[in-house]
Amino acid sequence: MYKDLIYVLPKESHSEDYLKKCLLEHPEIRFVSLVGVDLSGNNTDEKIPVKIFLDDVQGFLKGGVQTDGSSVVLPGIATINNAKVDMIVDADVDWIIDYNYENIDPETNKPVGTLRMPCFLRHDGDAVDSRCILKNSVEYLKDTLWDLFEKHPEALASIGVKYDEIDEIVDTVATELEFWVKTPNDKTEVEELSTSQVLQEQYWTRTKGAVRTALEQTLTAMEAYGLEPEMGHKEVGGVKAKLDQSGNYTHVMEQLEVDWKYSTSVQSADNEMLAKAIVHETFRRNGLDVTFLAKPIDGVAGSGEHTHFSIALKLKNGKRINLFAPTKSHYMSIFGYASIMGVLKNYEVINPFVSSTNDSLRRLKPGFEAPVCIVTSLGHTVDVPSRNRTILAGLIRDVNNPLATRFELRAPNPHTNTYLAVAALFMAMADGMKYAIGNGKTEDELLVELSKKPGAEADYLEKGRAYRSEEDVFEDYTDDERAAFFGKAPATVYENLSAFDKYPDKAAVLKEGDVLTDKLIESFRMATMKKWLVEINNRIINTYSDEIRSYKMLHKADKALDLDVANWMKISELRLYLMKDTYSTKSLFTRIKDATEAGDYNTVSELQLELDDKIKELREIYSAYTKNLIDI
Repeated sequence: MYKDLIYVLPKESHSEDYLKKCLLEHPEIRFVSLVGVDLSGNNTDEKIPVKIFLDDVQGFLKGGVQTDGSSVVLPGIATINNAKVDMIVDADVDWIIDYNYENIDPETNKPVGTLRMPCFLRHDGDAVDSRCILKNSVEYLKDTLWDLFEKHPEALASIGVKYDEIDEIVDTVATELEFWVKTPNDKTEVEELSTSQVLQEQYWTRTKGAVRTALEQTLTAMEAYGLEPEMGHKEVGGVKAKLDQSGNYTHVMEQLEVDWKYSTSVQSADNEMLAKAIVHETFRRNGLDVTFLAKPIDGVAGSGEHTHFSIALKLKNGKRINLFAPTKSHYMSIFGYASIMGVLKNYEVINPFVSSTNDSLRRLKPGFEAPVCIVTSLGHTVDVPSRNRTILAGLIRDVNNPLATRFELRAPNPHTNTYLAVAALFMAMADGMKYAIGNGKTEDELLVELSKKPGAEADYLEKGRAYRSEEDVFEDYTDDERAAFFGKAPATVYENLSAFDKYPDKAAVLKEGDVLTDKLIESFRMATMKKWLVEINNRIINTYSDEIRSYKMLHKADKALDLDVANWMKISELRLYLMKDTYSTKSLFTRIKDATEAGDYNTVSELQLELDDKIKELREIYSAYTKNLIDI
């Protein structure tokens, strides 16, 4: 990093005078970019020369920039005959300088920088972007709490606070970023990766070579940008790299994680976007590919992005109180119980924002500590915090530090749109708190309801369901028990999106305060459906086609055994079933494409599940076939 570069313009420095002074003193900052985040989580990155910006700073800050709606994902909103979208700068968060270390300014001998200013997107005067949705959800949650505090002072009394002592409600969010890194074009066998994972050969071991350099540079860059990194380490996935004749590591295939300090919700989501950019560019400069896919390799651990969230009260005397932390011998406060109950009850309509891709749902399967059930864990006792890694959302506590009390949602992945996911979480939390506080519920009553057995009556949670387990959800329940107790997880993107129609009362919770309107939800659904269908037909099927064609007959007729012939017959039959049409029959690939063209999305969803099963079967048989051959 360059010592004399500036990396952050904190929100206190966003005045016109300061901006002009700063940009004139740092001629290496050559461009300005307004960063809006659409409903798919994509962020804009236009390049506006600084000279143009300096000529009309106020115009830019007050919304003097527009973009074509075709450049952002807002289907059903920014239409071809009404596409203009206004970009309104958000002055309440940090702005950062993004440097291109491969483009050195000849006049300053410094990397060329771009001032990136987060902004809101407005169409016909309405906010239509992910950042604004999150900001509005935060305001709705805080307004709900202020109203509950005023009308039900007894709830505040339970945590030892009076209404007139409160100065501010503070929302906090933090994410943990996992990702896979590899040397370009190198491939590693899935079985080798799986074996290494089971043996835990890579977890928290030392990084080496270019991976070590890139990780260290990443953490240094995060420090420069004020993200306050807390840790970088190897995760469970990966295999040992190989040394070439020059002493360089090749065949790198490792899973890493970086963590950084929490912040307020919108700032935290912005920081996550910045962290991913730092990771991607830093590793690329070191000759390494990075993928943020949730499940880049079938049969091997996927990458999560656990999201932590909590609410605190800042008092007028400067003291800070965690709204979830208990003051008595309880797991948490009334507000904590209410919040997690709201999330669990309404999770079916939160989940579409958390897991919106084929890749994300492949990760959420039993066997990899991936959360597939709507269930929480509080701890076996009040004195022993939970570390149950099999649940959806867990209570994280430090008995010696009440301020650390928070919830960890384990379902998100690096491609989750954190702005929308957290917005949906906050709306559900507000719903739970309106129930609990509005009805004068005590900690004891809420704990009983949260810990209820299936079939037990409840005022808020559903009668037929359970919502808490301190046991291993995968080992201590059968598949049928898990589905009966905690609900059946959606297996495809279509199934997940169908929750908006299947649970209208829960969808209504998201729409309170016009935070997520029908128009916004429908636009998100349209964008996600289009991506789902295009990916299946134009990427997944094409990738599987190449894989199927690579499965060749390897045995020699004079040396093959009956088992070899039988295995190849099965392989051949599966290959034909998957991708070969005849005059009388259509392949599975063709049936998927036909259902897509017919708009029969339920059939597409069902055929996608069959496709995944058939491909898994084909891989297993081909592996057994090749292992049994001596002469190839």
